[in-house]
Amino acid sequence: MKELIIAFGLFLFIEGILYAIFPSKMKSMLKKINEINDNQLRAGGLTFVILGFVIIWLIK
Repeated sequence: MKELIIAFGLFLFIEGILYAIFPSKMKSMLKKINEINDNQLRAGGLTFVILGFVIIWLIK
């Protein structure tokens, strides 16, 4: 459970840094998400889930 809380904190840290350093780029990126169709967004999300799982599995 401790690792899960650390991972969530790291996620929030990275997201916060991106918004703090590049606020206008993050706004434009969020607007572009509406232009992406659902299947592409789903495939990208699934890719990141698998990549994250593989990284965690290799480290553990």
